[in-house]
Amino acid sequence: MSLPAQSMPLPEFEVRLPRPDIAAWVPGNTGIPGVTTMDSGRPGPHVALFSLVHGNEYAGAAVLADLLQSGIKPRRGRLSFGFMNLTAFARFDSRRPTASRFIDEDMNRVWDASILAGPRRSIELDRAREVLPFIETVDVLLDLHSMLWPSEPLILSGTPDKGRTLAAAIGTPPLVVSDQGHVNGRRIIDYGRFADPETPYIACLVEAGQHWEVRTVATMRASVAGLLRHLALIDADAPLPPAPARSSIRVAKVTTAVTAMTANFAFMRAYRGGDIIPRRNTLIAMDGETEIRTPHDDCLLVMPSLRPSRGHTAVRLARFEG
Repeated sequence: MSLPAQSMPLPEFEVRLPRPDIAAWVPGNTGIPGVTTMDSGRPGPHVALFSLVHGNEYAGAAVLADLLQSGIKPRRGRLSFGFMNLTAFARFDSRRPTASRFIDEDMNRVWDASILAGPRRSIELDRAREVLPFIETVDVLLDLHSMLWPSEPLILSGTPDKGRTLAAAIGTPPLVVSDQGHVNGRRIIDYGRFADPETPYIACLVEAGQHWEVRTVATMRASVAGLLRHLALIDADAPLPPAPARSSIRVAKVTTAVTAMTANFAFMRAYRGGDIIPRRNTLIAMDGETEIRTPHDDCLLVMPSLRPSRGHTAVRLARFEG
């Protein structure tokens, strides 16, 4: 018998990573606060690196601030840096580090054309609308995120083949997960410009490790380096880590996205993202009285949330391809 979700002890989430100072980059140079673009003056793609879509996930902001401070320039095309939910980030308090993920609503669940064009208002939705004209100019987007619960780093590629191909080319992290997102809203990578398989535009989302860990920053820097080297956007001596020894890329496709339907969702044990359940039909959680079982052998657990809220994704179950 599993414990109710509320009875599972919460770990202490230590903030080991200093909050970055991004004040110099908040004005931007595009007319949109928090968005800075470097133009090479030569033909090439417009590549954007985003951070702070969630205000307390600031490892990505540390990476972008360091790159901007270094004076990095693209050798072709344009390279842009986006600090997204500035309002939530400004309210970060290390004593309550989970409280500033967003102010009114999750900024990574509003990227549906009908919502963006609709009458509803919130701090995050207003910011999404402010940034949208810029996003409509982006050819390749890398969205930098981190995770609350322990998990292996990964790249979420969405469903199009073009996303999986780009994620594999980035190379770090070496786990690529193709998924359809969340039932409670579309992410930036699910926005039609990128998610439509008929367009050439591509977006991937890096989940680089746990929040507030120094090694998460290192993983993000390697992901950014992998992208920019793959696209030949930077010179060999650019201030980025060298290409790591090539790992075998593993690609998995989500077969089931499990949404918590009750307030009593509880895993049978404290799973870690990246755990593989060998046998089909293994009981991994209870959602009230409903059993949650693995749908196939060698089932990959993608980013289990050990205390999911009702209506939110508890875990994604994936099968390795190839």
